[in-house]
Amino acid sequence: MNKEIRTYTNLLSQGEIQKAYRGIISFMAELRNRFANEFSKARLSALYPGYMDMTYFAFVTKELANQKLKIAIVYLHESSAFELWLSGANKNVQAKYINMFTNKDIKNYVLSKSAPGVDSILEYHVIDCPNFDNLDGMRIEIKKALVRFCQDIDNLLNQLY
Repeated sequence: MNKEIRTYTNLLSQGEIQKAYRGIISFMAELRNRFANEFSKARLSALYPGYMDMTYFAFVTKELANQKLKIAIVYLHESSAFELWLSGANKNVQAKYINMFTNKDIKNYVLSKSAPGVDSILEYHVIDCPNFDNLDGMRIEIKKALVRFCQDIDNLLNQLY
C-alpha cells in the first residue's frame, strides 16, 4: 500500500487531479440542481461523489417510485463517460427486474447481470468522451437522453405488466 500512497501523493502534488475532480463534482452538482428545477415532479437524491470510481445522483418519478425503481445519472471516472442506469431500491428489486427484462426487447439498452457490485438493471451510454470545455452541450445531451430514457423505461415497464 505504501507504493500506491506515494504514487497518489506524487500525483496530487501536481494539482491536476484535484482540479479535474472539483470540475466533475461541480458539474454534477450543478446538473442535479438544474434537473431539480426543470423536473419539479421528480424527486432527486443528494449527489454521491463516490471514491473516484463513480459520481451520481438518482432521479425518481412517481411511477418509478411505485415500482421501487430509480434512474441514476452516473459519471464513470475511469472511463470518463456518462451513463443512465435504471436501478432498484435494493438488490431484490434489481434481481426481479433483471429477470423480468431477460429475453425481452430492451431497445439499445444493456441488461445487467445480478452480481456483487452491480447497481444497475438497464444501462444507457450517453456520452463516451465528454467535452468539459462545453458544459452547456453536455447538459443538453444528458437532459435529452434522460427524457428519452424515462419514456422508454415507462414503455418497457408497461409491456411487462
